[in-house]
Amino acid sequence: MVEKIISWAMHNRFMVLIGIVMITVGGVYSIRETPVDAIPDLSENQVIVFTEWMGRNPQIMEDQITYPLVTNLQGIPKIKTIRAASMFGMSFIFVIFEDDAEIYWSRTRVLERLNYAQKFLPPGITPTLGPDGTGIGHVFWYTLKGDGYNLGELRALQDWYVKFALQNVSGVSEVASYGGFQKQYQVAIDPHKLIYYGVPLMDVTKAVVNNNRDVGGSLFEMNDMGYMIRGLGYIKTLEDIENISVGTYKSIPIRLKDVAHIQMSGELRLGIIEENGEGEAVGGIVVMRYGENAKDVIERVKERIEEFKKGLPEGVEFHVAYDRSGLIKDSINTLSEALWQEILIVSVVVVLFLFHFRSGLVAIASILLSVLIGFILMRLFGVTSNIMSLGGIALAIGDVVDPGIVMAENAYRSLTNKVLSKTDDEDGNN
Repeated sequence: MVEKIISWAMHNRFMVLIGIVMITVGGVYSIRETPVDAIPDLSENQVIVFTEWMGRNPQIMEDQITYPLVTNLQGIPKIKTIRAASMFGMSFIFVIFEDDAEIYWSRTRVLERLNYAQKFLPPGITPTLGPDGTGIGHVFWYTLKGDGYNLGELRALQDWYVKFALQNVSGVSEVASYGGFQKQYQVAIDPHKLIYYGVPLMDVTKAVVNNNRDVGGSLFEMNDMGYMIRGLGYIKTLEDIENISVGTYKSIPIRLKDVAHIQMSGELRLGIIEENGEGEAVGGIVVMRYGENAKDVIERVKERIEEFKKGLPEGVEFHVAYDRSGLIKDSINTLSEALWQEILIVSVVVVLFLFHFRSGLVAIASILLSVLIGFILMRLFGVTSNIMSLGGIALAIGDVVDPGIVMAENAYRSLTNKVLSKTDDEDGNN
């Protein structure tokens, strides 16, 4: 078989050259287009289902949230296993799919089952899907600092300005905020005053909810002019909440501030973020979308940061806490340099060993073509350029060059013997 291939190649040199050109073009294209990352993505093909029901203990979350969802998610095609965790006020379900399952197909199947399982959950509880990222998708971390700004103001700036600006970047799945305080109005009800005025707690809750909404109106004409009437009811200040009527006592309206203490505060926190021992920090984590090029995503994020930094309030500074592009660049440069050094050293050794430049070119060409074919296969099978893949190519060069040396030496020896035999025959005839 090998002899037939060699014979065909010898008689079809033009086709061989075309094949070499195609491999070269395909290899160069694959090198340019293959996603680049520092480390390979070895995380499982999973879809995360998150459900929040604040104030409930883990047992209630397990019985009323986690168990109904897990039982209804079973039976989806290509599911390998389902893992779940219940904690205070939160439920996490990890649906692990087989490796060949397409990620967005998997998310669609899970979402279909969640729509059906909704009727088994308590009223007002809606499970949500986690981001379409991976376990190594946290490619960029940043913090916001500013003299004269408290943690609540910085967190509001992060949630309502910076986060929205970065979420529109191509390749970004999610921007997760961390640190600081999420502002909220807190109403601390005095039960003794409720009993004194005879106001049920549910009436207080309904009054607050009903007074925090706009009301539609109608359109009427007067003096050839059209007027649209609507009621503006969204709460904007602390006084708006304090003046909400929750009932009457002896025909006198009872306002919310008569039975409760209202204040602006931060939402309950389960942890804090500190940076370099300098105190609490506020920032965000940029999560890369599944299958994206980490290097390109980080570059696009940096470009967007330079754009919106001009709109930050005076005194607010943007600090980079973690940037994987530096690790990617150093890792790829180190391995690429080692790869080319190995190719050069092997080529020199081959030429010196065979002591024949044309024979050495055969081994050198086999190395370069093998590397290009390796990148083509990486592109076809979705393997990123990382430490593991490039390290494998570097290690394989030694195995690739051995057959090339043997074949080149054998061909050189055969041709030499043939020439010597021909010379001896000519001398004998003479």
